[in-house]
Amino acid sequence: MEKLIYLNGEYLTTEEAKISVFDHGFLYGDGIFEGIRAYHGRVFKCQEHLDRLYESAKTIMLNIGISKSEMEEVLCGTLRKNNLDNAYIRLVVTRGVGDLGLDPNNCKAASIICIADQIKIYPQHMYENGLEVKTVAVRRTNPDSLSPRVKSLNYLNNIMAKIESTQAGVVEAIMLTQEGYVVEGTADNIFIMRRGALLTPPLSAGCLEGVTRNAVIALAKKAGLEVREELFNRHDVYNAEECFLTGTAAELIPVVQADGRVIGDGKPGNVFKDLLQDFRALTLVDGVLINK
Repeated sequence: MEKLIYLNGEYLTTEEAKISVFDHGFLYGDGIFEGIRAYHGRVFKCQEHLDRLYESAKTIMLNIGISKSEMEEVLCGTLRKNNLDNAYIRLVVTRGVGDLGLDPNNCKAASIICIADQIKIYPQHMYENGLEVKTVAVRRTNPDSLSPRVKSLNYLNNIMAKIESTQAGVVEAIMLTQEGYVVEGTADNIFIMRRGALLTPPLSAGCLEGVTRNAVIALAKKAGLEVREELFNRHDVYNAEECFLTGTAAELIPVVQADGRVIGDGKPGNVFKDLLQDFRALTLVDGVLINK
């Protein structure tokens, strides 16, 4: 079956789905997006993703043009059209077609694109055995310059860090703040177990408010773990009992080595394993049904 993509009210084949070269999403990265998962016939954490999308839009003064309930139908409709119960969904909203100037007021209407497909950013053996990360020189964009709570189309900062980590021979990086604190990976939030508490950087450090991050925090608290959102540095990562990353595409994945230092006993830890099991169970029940 040929893949169908939602584009501004139509479902088009990959060959038919085109945007204008004058779209400001293409010209300037002026737009926002969400990566969303569907599990077992449900759009996982649908409301949380749509809330973040519309908050991002409000901050950059982007008029999406349709309501959240209508956007929910875009997500579900795209999955139905492609007969997908389990999928990765990329929802993109750009400023729309304008001219060669920066002024967003010259863009008449937003462009909405929804793609449903499969994604695998890490090989299976890394979920079972853990992965290695390295700190990169590229620093995370200062939140005073561009709020990380806006999930914008401008990912060049992350891409530069990804290039550096790839050149170093690893699949993921640790990015630091301007002051040298750990903030996140190129596409994932980071957690460590340190002296019996589960730590993750606060949003004020410049990390994305990840939907999976928030779900893991809630699951950890429900399991009775002490969870703290606080600043920590590489020393804390190196000496952590456990470390793992979270993200919509990655889900939860363990880190067993950072900058050549073995973390814990060099194997995925029990806290990670328990939280992964709890997360899998959550995907069975949390979300909007595709076929209502």
